[in-house]
Amino acid sequence: MIPRTCAIIIAALAVMLPVPALAQDAARQQDDSPRQVLFVGNSYFYYNNSLHNHVRRMAVEGLGVPLGDLDYRSITISGGSLAHHPIAHYLTPGAIGYDTPFDVVVLQGHSAAALSERRADAFNEAVSAASEQIEATGAQVALYMTHAYGDGHKDFAADNTDQIADLYTAAGEAAGAVVIPVGLAFAEAQRRDPDLVLHQTYDDSHPNVNGSYLAAATVYATLYGQSPQGLEYDYYGAVEPEMRVFLQEVAADTVEAFQAR
Repeated sequence: MIPRTCAIIIAALAVMLPVPALAQDAARQQDDSPRQVLFVGNSYFYYNNSLHNHVRRMAVEGLGVPLGDLDYRSITISGGSLAHHPIAHYLTPGAIGYDTPFDVVVLQGHSAAALSERRADAFNEAVSAASEQIEATGAQVALYMTHAYGDGHKDFAADNTDQIADLYTAAGEAAGAVVIPVGLAFAEAQRRDPDLVLHQTYDDSHPNVNGSYLAAATVYATLYGQSPQGLEYDYYGAVEPEMRVFLQEVAADTVEAFQAR
């Protein structure tokens, strides 16, 4: 049922640094961390109290900064493709309530973007056009690799994750964008636990609470370069403690493996 996944081996290396150096490094990491982030996508984002809220709460805890220091906004179109979004308008100062440029703009395509040549071509064209507009403002482009449909969906196929990963990886390389490997994280979680359910059972498409949490942890690890492991945030008790630890580990391992290949 689950497409290919990467074997992940983690080597721990302890490095002793003087306390002042550690403090300077932590301060530098916070200074360079994205503070104003725009998410552009569809219902995969807004399910379960919206992905951007979960990522923001993880970042507040992980960075140790006040909630007001992180300004996130999400714009979604139900069932929408990336080409449906007027990216240039979103980036215009004052158009959506921001006078200064975003640090990062996260782009998500339609869940079926990789499943036909026509859709893939449209996605690549939209990414190219959006990336030019975003980079002109000084912001970093990030592509949110969608998860594959569950095996109860009419369009499910065993190689869906591979198709999606290939599309987003190639588009990211062409656009100079960061790729957030959410689809690979879903596949890895289900490889480790075949009984795990990450989709809504009524459509085998949208993420359930655990799916959104895994996605948020993967976004957090990618955008902030920090492992989500050890974070206490659990969507106010909605994610069980053992599940929280498991999903954080999967997100951390997947991002590390994806960035290393």
